[in-house]
Amino acid sequence: MTAVTPEIVADHGLSPDEYALILEHLGRAPNLLELGIFSVMWSEHCSYKSSRLHLARLPTEAPWVIQGPGENAGAVAIGTDPEGNPLAAVFKMESHNHPSFIEPYQGAATGVGGILRDVFTMGARPVALLDALSFGAPDHPRTRHLVRGVVAGIGGYGNCVGVPTVGGEVRFHPSYNGNILVNAMCVGVARADRLFRSAAAGVGNPVVYVGSATGRDGIHGATMASAEFDASSEEKRPTVQVGDPFLEKLLIEACLELMATDAVIAIQDMGAAGLTSSSVEMASKGGVGIRLDLERVPARETGMTPYEFMLSESQERMLMVLKPGREAEAEAIFRKWGLAFAVIGEITSTGRLQLFFHGEQVANLPLGPLSEGAPKYDRPWVRTPPPPPLADAPASADLLRDLVQLMGSPDLASRRWVWEQYDHMVGADTVVRPGGDAAVVRVHGTRMALALTADCTPRYCAADPVAGGAQAVAEAWRNLTAAGATPLAITDCMNFAAPTDPVVMGQFVGCIEGMRAACLALDFPVVSGNVSLYNETEGRKIQPTPSIGGVGLLADWAEAATPAFKAAGETIWLVGETRGHLGQSLWLRECRGREDGPPPPVDLAAERAAGDWVRRMIAERRVTAVHDLSDGGLLVALAEMALGGGIGAAIALPEGAATAMAFGEDQGRYLATTPAGTELPPCPVPLVRLGETGGAALAVEGHGAIPLEALRAAHERFFPALMGSAAKAMG
Repeated sequence: MTAVTPEIVADHGLSPDEYALILEHLGRAPNLLELGIFSVMWSEHCSYKSSRLHLARLPTEAPWVIQGPGENAGAVAIGTDPEGNPLAAVFKMESHNHPSFIEPYQGAATGVGGILRDVFTMGARPVALLDALSFGAPDHPRTRHLVRGVVAGIGGYGNCVGVPTVGGEVRFHPSYNGNILVNAMCVGVARADRLFRSAAAGVGNPVVYVGSATGRDGIHGATMASAEFDASSEEKRPTVQVGDPFLEKLLIEACLELMATDAVIAIQDMGAAGLTSSSVEMASKGGVGIRLDLERVPARETGMTPYEFMLSESQERMLMVLKPGREAEAEAIFRKWGLAFAVIGEITSTGRLQLFFHGEQVANLPLGPLSEGAPKYDRPWVRTPPPPPLADAPASADLLRDLVQLMGSPDLASRRWVWEQYDHMVGADTVVRPGGDAAVVRVHGTRMALALTADCTPRYCAADPVAGGAQAVAEAWRNLTAAGATPLAITDCMNFAAPTDPVVMGQFVGCIEGMRAACLALDFPVVSGNVSLYNETEGRKIQPTPSIGGVGLLADWAEAATPAFKAAGETIWLVGETRGHLGQSLWLRECRGREDGPPPPVDLAAERAAGDWVRRMIAERRVTAVHDLSDGGLLVALAEMALGGGIGAAIALPEGAATAMAFGEDQGRYLATTPAGTELPPCPVPLVRLGETGGAALAVEGHGAIPLEALRAAHERFFPALMGSAAKAMG
């Protein structure tokens, strides 16, 4: 076997100090296979070695939390089915950033496949997908290619597997030119008393491999995802996995069928680091050992080596521990679905990973150092200095002209071109489609529904990580509230540049601090998540992007609120205090070319008070439409409500500087409409009557009017123009 040299150690992403630690753990030099196993298990992607210390500060518990971080996905209680069985929502968000930049279609597609497996591994049937996408500048030469490939990959996989993609977000910024972000979120529903975990148990119990056969694709994918890009990133294409959504659909059905029996003791998706991570994690969580006979692993290529079997990230594969004597029953199910099935090993009492190939032992490693004993770094970090106040806030010469520009800007333009490529109605349970504050999906066979959203404002996080982290959580909470749902919990996907840079590490620490404060204030715990570091290319770093996926519950899907105006002659109300904060606003960036000033402060007590009141108004059916205020401020939210309903409005801005009132991005605010004459109870935050709905234009007292059709034309123009003939061909 190849001798391990310092160059080979470096090629595996391990530092000299880490290699010295491996020697200390083993008392000898590892062979190449053992080195490869350590390299993937100690990668940032698998070990969280730079982030574990800080992630531990996030609140993860609440009476409704069934499963917090540490499993394939998190789970929260959501009520019962008609037979009285307890139900759980199971969900998680993960990144597939580096693969999607190298090969956008397969990178995005396999990101969807992986997050689906995380959820159905828990015993849940996937019911919805969301995606949070960050691309470079629209005029960058690679952006169109990456947008087209990523959107096609998400749609191609999700549509084929039969799970609706119901929401998400898309942003553009030059910081992502060399490193896009593709974050995928999946939500499923399971019996709360039949959730499956990954901890192996039972010495002598069979270890079973199911799903697709193993090939050479994706080897070192976890290591590649734990390093920054350079000019040779295109050469990493072989590390990108290739997905098969039709096979994934068969795997879902076969796994759920077997789970309906009592044969499964533990189950784990073969995701990042493939057979290595799944076997190590299952055995270490259970406090047992594991022996694998690698020649038994189903292979789709000839001459595969133990190294390739252990480090391949071929898709659509699972590892299970079964009760003894149940192998034939399980095999019959998987063969029926046309899937590979093989008993490849057994659980032992050794506390070690023992690998054999045609009777020869090729690796023998202690499990502790591979999992809990992985390096844990307290990396140096510096706090991001607060930006100076926006002392010279400019004024708009024409509010409505600026509104048209904003509505057609990359971050606010209609995403119709994107979501019309996704089958967001498959399954027939999507109640509120993409385009609003939150998607709403019925819990099949009940009156309940889940509200789902994905949110982050990276420009806030870059300017003030603490405020930005808090705002990302608060906006997710606000979006669920605007749909009438009780917010339950979040999953996060922490996308940052290299943690070896103290400035970047300070951004990470600051965002965690802000997220923690918001989660505590809003009773909105973190139940799952993912960290993606080294998102930079040749020193050009992404904006810190802690994507937040939120899940809320509606007792009755028919009572979901939406942003669209419902009728003419209704009163428009502004809920929450408006101070006119223009720092880091989209208006300042898009209309004045500036990215400066502090982000808006987040008053979590006011956020909670406003949201609780809005949800009560929705539940009491006092309001007919609700929309939260975020990017672009008041006039943008008003225009979105008007375009959604095809009904205009006439308003007067709140007292104050017109530009700040129109486009300031103060947090904790909502727009709501009520039938004329409706009495509203006292509100714990400022409540201002703005005007009323009606007509075919948006009129602002003292500033003129703009026809809805002009707004709509601007709003719908960006994506077809960006994507050119491909967009036109789709209509």
